[in-house]
Amino acid sequence: MKVILTADVKALGKKGEVVEVSDGYGRNAIIKKNLGVEATPKALNDLKLQNKHADKVAQENLEKARELAKEIETKKVVISVKAGEGGRIFGSVSTKEISQAAKEQLGFELDKKKMQLADPIKAFGTYEVAIKLHTQVTTKLTVQVVEA
Repeated sequence: MKVILTADVKALGKKGEVVEVSDGYGRNAIIKKNLGVEATPKALNDLKLQNKHADKVAQENLEKARELAKEIETKKVVISVKAGEGGRIFGSVSTKEISQAAKEQLGFELDKKKMQLADPIKAFGTYEVAIKLHTQVTTKLTVQVVEA
């Protein structure tokens, strides 16, 4: 019996896969527990349409991420921090502060968890912060740290 899985089933397959199982296991375990449906021609066609729609949405998200990446690369965020003796910063500039500054100055909602700082920013100057917008799209935001 062929079954289309509607949920991930351990040792059998992931959601959306068509798998071959014994008739008893398919009827009594998979279908009864709503983990899958019988692979009828209508159900297979519905699965095909769902996969097409999911691919289209994924492509649209990728295009949006690429457009946003191009826009971010041309922008610069200025963060002013207090300094102590000798021009040293108290603490460091975090991704949270960069995210807030980008929202205030540029209007971009950037997730602080998607920002990748190689080293903490502990001095004045201009830095490039890598931001992962999508699994395939990474961009750089220019951050300038100045004395308040």
